[in-house]
Amino acid sequence: MKAILKENAGPGFIMKEVDKPQKLGPRDVLVKIRRASICGTDVHIYKWDEWSQSRIKPPLIVGHEMAGEVVEVGEAVTQVKVGDLVSAETHIPCEHCYQCKTGRMHVCKNLEILGVDRNGVFTEYAVIPETVLWKFSKEIPLDFASVMEPFGNAIHTALVTDLTGKKVLITGAGPIGLMAIQVAKAAGASLVITSEVDPLRIKMAKENGADIVIDPTKQDLIKSVYTITEDGVDILLEMSGNKKALEDGLKCVTMGGEASLLGIFGGSIDINLDSLVIMRGITVYGITGRRMFDTWKVADELLKSKKVDLSKVVTHVIPFDEWEKGFELMLNKKCGKVVLNLD
Repeated sequence: MKAILKENAGPGFIMKEVDKPQKLGPRDVLVKIRRASICGTDVHIYKWDEWSQSRIKPPLIVGHEMAGEVVEVGEAVTQVKVGDLVSAETHIPCEHCYQCKTGRMHVCKNLEILGVDRNGVFTEYAVIPETVLWKFSKEIPLDFASVMEPFGNAIHTALVTDLTGKKVLITGAGPIGLMAIQVAKAAGASLVITSEVDPLRIKMAKENGADIVIDPTKQDLIKSVYTITEDGVDILLEMSGNKKALEDGLKCVTMGGEASLLGIFGGSIDINLDSLVIMRGITVYGITGRRMFDTWKVADELLKSKKVDLSKVVTHVIPFDEWEKGFELMLNKKCGKVVLNLD
């Protein structure tokens, strides 16, 4: 079967023929991958940055966002059957640690990630534990089902608190930030302001329903937000992983407001917690992954009911063999979500 691999330490990937998996564990499922989408994490691995060098052990089949069809199940599998269409929660829990036993599998102490700690889904067939498979509703197109995992990030970040009638600031309009705009609107936010510097993403933020989009390189974000809202926003959704965006975003939050942080900063950052958070009574949520499987149920319902339209986020669907074009689009930031079609 064809697969995209990080074959050796160093930049780049290679597509090559590898052996199709022959043996399944008792609770494993063999999935024929029909769609796979490219994530920022895949780009980090492609570039072979400092994080990738410390985490990835080549050779490794990469990729973790997918939609596919069950073609074989292990002898102890009970949750899916041959023919089911599935997407995958990419955080694979151990199921026995304290976090797993108390409803927090998404932060399992022994967590493994598809396409990072074990072979992933940029291939024709992948072995995935039944524990993390989600049977998505038949009304959801495969292209959108393949991005349910990052869509879940947007949902988890936005809905960790009640957005009904709230003023929301989203810093960063990458694909997950774009999805969060739609989630916030669907959840009843009264005003969604988005901060973004990239011209394409500014355009896409407007297309995805942002009420106001501010380019902080051209306008003072803090002054603009307070001019618009008087008291500041109720909730900050930080999606950029940029220190300046976080700092300014927190300053835009009204006293006693909330901040939900998904962006990854890549190391230590220096901010004044006393003045930005503690003395202003701000509640801060650290977000990772998706709640299993509460977030997935919400994602399924939002897509099935068409309360969220991911055609405004998925900008390219390209043949699997043209995967290099997909990474070029991602590296040059000329796209939203890029989906690889394996059919």
